[in-house]
Amino acid sequence: MSRIKDIAKKNSSRIVRKRRVRGDIGRGTAETPRVTVFKSNRYLSAQAINDIAGVTLAAVNSKALNLSVSRENAVKVAAEFAEKLKAAGIEKVVFDRNGYLYHGVVAAFADGLR
Repeated sequence: MSRIKDIAKKNSSRIVRKRRVRGDIGRGTAETPRVTVFKSNRYLSAQAINDIAGVTLAAVNSKALNLSVSRENAVKVAAEFAEKLKAAGIEKVVFDRNGYLYHGVVAAFADGLR
C-alpha cells in the first residue's frame, strides 16, 4: 500500500510543477511555439505547440526513431526535432519541461535542441 501512495505522490508533485511551469512560460504562439517534452521509462517525445490556434506544428518520438530513453539518445532526438523545426520555419521556441526536473534526459534534450 505504501508503494501506491509513493507513486501517487510522485505523480501529483509532477502535476503541481507542471502547472507552475506553464504559468511561468505562458502560451505558445505561431512565432514562438511552446516545446513540450514527455518522457516515459521507454520513450521520449516532444512537440511544438501553438496554444493560440491549438495546433501542433512539429513533433518527434523516440519510438519512431527506434531509440530508447538515455542522454545520448535524447541528443539524437533533439537533433531530429531541430531539423523538423527548421523545415517548419521556426527559429525561436519556449521550452516547457512539463513538470520534469531539469536534469538528465530533459536537460540533454534541451541542450541538444539549442
